[in-house]
Amino acid sequence: MSVTTEDQPGAVAPRPFRVDIPQEALDDLRARIASTRLPERETVADQSQGVQLATMQELMRHWGSEYDWRRCEAQLNALPQFLTEIDGLDIHFVHARSRHHDALPLIVTHGWPGSVIEQLKIIGPLTDPTAHGGSASDAFHLVLPSLPGYGFSGKPQGAGWGPERIARAWDALMTRLGYASYVSQGGDWGAIISEVLARQAPPGLLGVAINLMYARPPEIAQALRVGGPPPTGLSGEERAAYLQLSAHEGAGRNTEMGTRPQTIGYSLTAAPAGLASFLLDHDAKSLELIANAFAGSPGGLSRDDVLDNITLYWLTDTGASSARLYWEAGRNPGLLSGVDVSTPVAVTVFPDETYRTPRSWAERVYPNLTYYSVAAKGGHFAAWEQPELFCTEVRAAFRSLRGGGRSG
Repeated sequence: MSVTTEDQPGAVAPRPFRVDIPQEALDDLRARIASTRLPERETVADQSQGVQLATMQELMRHWGSEYDWRRCEAQLNALPQFLTEIDGLDIHFVHARSRHHDALPLIVTHGWPGSVIEQLKIIGPLTDPTAHGGSASDAFHLVLPSLPGYGFSGKPQGAGWGPERIARAWDALMTRLGYASYVSQGGDWGAIISEVLARQAPPGLLGVAINLMYARPPEIAQALRVGGPPPTGLSGEERAAYLQLSAHEGAGRNTEMGTRPQTIGYSLTAAPAGLASFLLDHDAKSLELIANAFAGSPGGLSRDDVLDNITLYWLTDTGASSARLYWEAGRNPGLLSGVDVSTPVAVTVFPDETYRTPRSWAERVYPNLTYYSVAAKGGHFAAWEQPELFCTEVRAAFRSLRGGGRSG
């Protein structure tokens, strides 16, 4: 499939990309899995000490004896994938155009510990809604980039590739693909980058949708910075959200990646089990979902879903390079200042997310809040876990912004 481009002078046109992992890399992975030494069992009956031994034992067994990367590779290669150089760095992306002429261009950004793999289930429903029980008026042209240092994108060789630079690169990418206007969606880092885009307000950006709000009212942001108690005067919903936020932002992995990404990178590069356990342990609800899958009770994610993503990190050796994004963001204390942003913003709250964004906070931070919804189910990896519900929310979030001077 070809790509319509409209490059700036000196811009590098997108070039087709295919995944082709050497067999020796897969053989090496299996050998490392076979020689893994796992720690002893945790001393508690729950996940309070981290990923439980039983989960890791079953994950390593399946990974080493039954898992087939070539299946995932074929799935990726069935999609129109490209590389393009932006600001000196190769950016990998999937560009899935809709057959519906009036489709709305949409860039969807993954987070950590994710990749474009967590978005594969949404491509069909969003680009071809009529084949999935929807309306042609809800169609999107999809652009799914891999963050710098993640997946098949290039690894920055110097400091400076933080969310603000990535947001500018995403706008350059959409312009290069010939889109006069577009919308942006994301969760985790994808939400931060979409929020930064909303603040930057490039001419082509019509609006953004997020399923995790990182910009907060000033008193909430200040209290979180100093690690203090909830500010006075909060409603019950706001107090619960603050406590969830406080617990999540104090997680050890955030501190480790935000301050010592190179140190943790050695562990993530040296052993498949070390990488897998670190990627699994994002938040309690997601870990529970994944543990259930490896215990034989999948509920939104299968064993192979999980291992496709982990294997991508291993084969691309991006444990350390992906962690550096936390370090970059940590050097910009004003990054999440979203007050007085005029760009239209939509917020969907998934109930098992790391925290539930109160509508009152969204309205204060984003004066042009065009959509707010609490989904029936789903968590941090909503597009991966609940693709049908996620697509319904994305369609609703952007419905009011359609019809504004698009091309493509």
